[in-house]
Amino acid sequence: MTGMDAGGILLTDLYQLTMLQAYWTRGMVGTAVFEFFVRKLPLGRNFLVAAGLEQALDYLEQARFSKAELDWLAGCGRFRREFVDSLAQWRFAGDVDALPEGTICFADEPLLRVVAPLPQAQLVESRLINLLQFQTMVASKAARCTLAAEGRMLVDFGLRRAHGAEAGLLSARAAYVAGFTGTATVLAGLRWDIPLFGTMAHSYVQAHERETDAFEHFARCHPGGTTLLIDTYDTEAAAQDVVALARRLRADGIPIQAVRLDSGDLADHARRVRAILDGGGMQEVRIFASGNLDEYRLRDLVRGGAPIDGFGVGTRMNTSADHPYLDCAYKLEEYDSLPRRKRSEGKATWPGRKQVWRRLDASGHPDGDTLGLEGGEGTGEPLLRPVMRAGRRIGPSPALSVVREHAAAELARLPETLRALDPAPRPYAVEVSAALQDMAHAVDASHVLQRSPR
Repeated sequence: MTGMDAGGILLTDLYQLTMLQAYWTRGMVGTAVFEFFVRKLPLGRNFLVAAGLEQALDYLEQARFSKAELDWLAGCGRFRREFVDSLAQWRFAGDVDALPEGTICFADEPLLRVVAPLPQAQLVESRLINLLQFQTMVASKAARCTLAAEGRMLVDFGLRRAHGAEAGLLSARAAYVAGFTGTATVLAGLRWDIPLFGTMAHSYVQAHERETDAFEHFARCHPGGTTLLIDTYDTEAAAQDVVALARRLRADGIPIQAVRLDSGDLADHARRVRAILDGGGMQEVRIFASGNLDEYRLRDLVRGGAPIDGFGVGTRMNTSADHPYLDCAYKLEEYDSLPRRKRSEGKATWPGRKQVWRRLDASGHPDGDTLGLEGGEGTGEPLLRPVMRAGRRIGPSPALSVVREHAAAELARLPETLRALDPAPRPYAVEVSAALQDMAHAVDASHVLQRSPR
């Protein structure tokens, strides 16, 4: 999926275009610096996982005004014809620095910085927030599921209740970045080579006169190995039928790989089904479970010793049901070489172009970040890296498998207090450098002087 699939450059807020006309009228084309960041972590969360950069870069490279869009703008009665005509040449030709996808991040830290002429940097705001916020939100939720599952298979089952087609696809991608084994969403397999997994629906079983016929027909149609959904009627009775069926199929070289549970007390059913399968000599058949799962339910099942080998996780992960948005922003931090700072109550920003440095302790765990001015001296590893110059990627984007490996390494080196689902005793420390604080004070003082009567 590219950044433009969802509807083109007019997939934006009206005020982006009204501001653009005002900038055009005044000739305001100086270099602007905008940064995307999350103001605060969702309640109870210890970290975020940066995601969505690939789609953001696709969008920036491809954003154009089509003739149909320009004609509509000219005829809608809001904009001057000369301004609309100028948009025919609109291109993003700016620079972008960003956290690599899969990087652990925290509040106030820029995930992405755009440096471009003001009209270019301004127009892309809404779509960049849309792309980065969503995948970061889902990847962060999915990462918590990954940690709770403790190595068990996780499959994204969320397409059908995702908030639209793009959300379903991008959430499959974000979940895979965060450690899910694969997805049931076929188009995600085509676009990004994410492993695909699927079983059967209750309707398939119901369409047959006998449940055992449904199982046998499905297994013979997929002789390489299949997963059977066994909770349409009587879960334990179906498990007994699977044992009998497996013995018949074994003679034809057709294996049953797993059975799936999708309702009721999953832990109790799993224990009963495991005993039935083992008693029938089917220790190799795995148990896969789904049904309104999230990281907390996964933790309970895993810690409770439920004999479940894998999970299908959908709605609650794909919508980040407990925290379905991030308090994030894309704000102007510099214009025409002068630092800028928003001072709104509860929404103040730090001015200037910034970098994040991460310190590690002796064991290699993150031990605190410093938010400082780009080009300043920081202790640790600088996290923001150049990814685009003059509107073009610096080099090929990393393969999704590489992004996934980076995310896994980031999660693995988190200290245990941050890996836990419960709030850490102490939030992760993000310090603001003295130089950045001094710049903020200077900007504030300059603003006061500008407002003072002469």
